[in-house]
Amino acid sequence: MKQRNVSRREPRKDRLIREQVHDPYKTRLKLSEPTVCSQCGAVFLKGRWQWAPRPPAAQEALCQACRRTNDRFPAGQLTLSGNFLAGHKPELLNLARNQEEQEKAERPLHRIMAIEKEPGEVVITTTDIHLPRRIGEALHSAYDGELDYRYDEETAFVRVNWRRDD
Repeated sequence: MKQRNVSRREPRKDRLIREQVHDPYKTRLKLSEPTVCSQCGAVFLKGRWQWAPRPPAAQEALCQACRRTNDRFPAGQLTLSGNFLAGHKPELLNLARNQEEQEKAERPLHRIMAIEKEPGEVVITTTDIHLPRRIGEALHSAYDGELDYRYDEETAFVRVNWRRDD
């Protein structure tokens, strides 16, 4: 009779269930409607945050964007750098602010948290992961340069870099 090689099977690691995105600022439970952000005035109505007049008898709570801003815990970061930045900083920042205004008009939770001017670069932090990419793509479309972005899915964070050296 042939003897079988009985070996212990290791569990497959590719079958482990992993949490796709972990964002500590997402509300776990649905807010009651209507709810108004006590800081920025955005209204939670029809299942989403929007800019609307304050409804009578609305409850108050902080929206995710205001909580992130208060905690100084961004969801995205855009870094502008290169020789081009020194001569065109006001134009580039104006373009970033315009992109924020367009985005924020429809999505109140998508905002710029801070703009920090450091030697040789500008760092823009945001309350969501989509706005840095939108600003980066607008900069790339208007001024060329190099655009690079990296998502960290486990922590719901995006890092975007735009650079132009001429």
